[in-house]
Amino acid sequence: MNDVELVALCDWDDTKLAEISTYLEEKGKGKPYTTKDYKELLKDESKASMRAGKYTALEVGCVYDIQECHDLIQVYEETKTPLMMLENCCYGRREMMALNLVEQGLLGEVVHCKGGYMHYLNKQDMFYDPNAQYPHYRVKEYMLRNCENYPTHELGPICKVLKINRGNRMMKLTSTASKSRGLKTYAESHLPADSIYNQVEYKQGDIVNTCITCANGETILLTLDTTLPRPYYSRDFTVRGTKGMYTEERKVLYFEDMEEEVDNNEEESFAKYDHPLHAEYTKLGERGGHNGMDWLVCRAFVESVKNGTNTPIDAYDTITLMSIGALSEMSIQKGGAPVDIPDFTKGKWMRREPIVEGKYCLDKVCVDPNTEIY
Repeated sequence: MNDVELVALCDWDDTKLAEISTYLEEKGKGKPYTTKDYKELLKDESKASMRAGKYTALEVGCVYDIQECHDLIQVYEETKTPLMMLENCCYGRREMMALNLVEQGLLGEVVHCKGGYMHYLNKQDMFYDPNAQYPHYRVKEYMLRNCENYPTHELGPICKVLKINRGNRMMKLTSTASKSRGLKTYAESHLPADSIYNQVEYKQGDIVNTCITCANGETILLTLDTTLPRPYYSRDFTVRGTKGMYTEERKVLYFEDMEEEVDNNEEESFAKYDHPLHAEYTKLGERGGHNGMDWLVCRAFVESVKNGTNTPIDAYDTITLMSIGALSEMSIQKGGAPVDIPDFTKGKWMRREPIVEGKYCLDKVCVDPNTEIY
């Protein structure tokens, strides 16, 4: 991005630091300051960044303990420094089309949404180095925890569809996990007997289903599915309303007056109902990874910083999304018992400040011809 200067980088991995530094120099961006110790940049991770008044962006993920959420909310409310999870799927073309459909009332009243992270990771990610001295970070998580550990890819867009934290909120969840067999079976079948991955046990259930109920009566179903063989990646994004539905699984937009057997009408649907941001973006040509949505979420953050406005995925959204991992773990430990989802807005979800309108707004479909994507 021509208007963004990267002045400092921090990572444990010297190879990555050197690789990114070289890339920036080749692009004429100059040589950034590099360090392996974030404390050289900040004294205390994201809380210190916020206290320093710096807009703070987080990668997708979840917390280990709900107290972490309360701590971040406290810092946000003390400092009012914007905090944004870079949930790129909120800017996916399908997800934004669904937002547009819902805002136009074309799906009727939304009743149920579902989504998940369905991505067979054993070969590609978990065990890419069978001779590793230390487990891959994902494997380490799966050794120690049993929860919905990657909830935000579809929960982020679903929360925007359902107006979570702005007139609606998530109230309770129940989470159940299958037994854990996929990782162990794969390691025993594909890796050397003395591999570290064959020396450990895994707690993470192969399939985790989490059902969430909302204040306005909607339900959300999330599925984590990463350790059993499956033929394709899916986020299973689905919105069900009283007049129709959209489902990623079959790439179908369906209205109640259509014939029953509809299959893959997605391109036709984009032509009619594309979100204005993606209609413009597609003509310009996508940049960045994951079909361009990585660029859009980063650009949304940059525009907020430039304009001094709140971020489209704000602190309350970010922390609500992050809470699901720890809450699902609690439910699974209790045999699938219901667990309350804290109201991190402390009642403000019923009386929020006005939204920030603009090209990257996720709370309203805005047409903004004045802000350039590139």
